[in-house]
Amino acid sequence: MSRPKVFVTRRIPTVGIDRMREHADLDIWLDNLPPSRETLLQRVAGCSALLTLLSDRIDSEVMDAAGDSLQVISNFAVGFNNIDVDEARRRGIRVGNTPDVLTDATADIAVGLMLAAARRFKQASDQVRQGEWGAWEPTGMIGADFSGQTLGILGMGRIGKATANRLAKGWNMHVLYTSRSPKPDVNRQLGAKQVDFDTLLSESDFISIHTDLNAETEAMFDDTAFAKMKSTAVIVNTSRGGVIDQDALVKALRERKIRAAGLDVTSPEPLPPDHPLVGLENCLILPHIGSATDRSRDGMAEIAADNVIAGLNGQKLRCAVA
Repeated sequence: MSRPKVFVTRRIPTVGIDRMREHADLDIWLDNLPPSRETLLQRVAGCSALLTLLSDRIDSEVMDAAGDSLQVISNFAVGFNNIDVDEARRRGIRVGNTPDVLTDATADIAVGLMLAAARRFKQASDQVRQGEWGAWEPTGMIGADFSGQTLGILGMGRIGKATANRLAKGWNMHVLYTSRSPKPDVNRQLGAKQVDFDTLLSESDFISIHTDLNAETEAMFDDTAFAKMKSTAVIVNTSRGGVIDQDALVKALRERKIRAAGLDVTSPEPLPPDHPLVGLENCLILPHIGSATDRSRDGMAEIAADNVIAGLNGQKLRCAVA
């Protein structure tokens, strides 16, 4: 009896690969860049499972190309906006993701980006590397204070809460947040306050974005939003690049409507090196490394593999979206 076939759209940690090899034949895309659309459509043919990344658009066309054998799609990410979940559900295809294990790693990156952007780490480091470090200057490389400032969290889920916890307890920040529902545990533990979006914009010294990307959140940080922020504010995004209107962000940073930005996500990814954001001294951009720790990536690989195996065996997924 032939074994099921799984297309893995990128190399993942070996702990996940080894688990799946016990149950299926794997076709692994080994290039560092995602497979092209044409390649994706070719390689999914006859597959019983797909292990995908956020960069892979999995829609009805891909499902058609896979054929009736496709049983499960396992996304190597918390988010799953790259997958047409409704279409998968209609076809009886299970969909899984990899939540929880990257919470701490991503919260750490959010705090690190915030500190680096606010205290001008990039400019200061560039000054040293370029041989421009002169005498100590009383007015040189002035950045923003952290202690006692107001933190705004957009999306008080697991990662938002972990970020707020670090900053409230580590720097005694006052926490405001927007969320679909009240978070009494966060209010109680951190002295946080739920507010509307406009209040979050106008009262926060730092804003950290932790919402998913959907019709309501797409480009919600636009010209109007930036105009409501403090000119000394710092914004950090570790969720999805599309939540920020990047043209509006370029304008806000150039015109000093806000102090600085720190981005671990952009739209598109990778961001072209000639994009205006890349050249701005008050914008620090990382190549989407929020979950890039040994523990987090291994944990994601284990969950993604377990979702594939469960789907192939007709069992409940470890972390199911549909």
